[in-house]
Amino acid sequence: MKEFKITYFFDAEHYIRRFIFVESQEKAEALVQNERDQYISFTDSRGIYHELDTGKVRVTQVSEYHRIDKAKS
Repeated sequence: MKEFKITYFFDAEHYIRRFIFVESQEKAEALVQNERDQYISFTDSRGIYHELDTGKVRVTQVSEYHRIDKAKS
């Protein structure tokens, strides 16, 4: 599994990030496309619960994420 970062932008200053694990970029894109114009919910890495109306999002970015283990630095 690969980790992907999905960023939902509402305007130039406001956004929410979500991290998912799927097999490929194509599967991550398909997930975003299937959720278009729906309410979705998720809990982020800080334990904060989000409900998001994807119909209100202006830009969505999907990219593979390469997490850096800061404990090893």
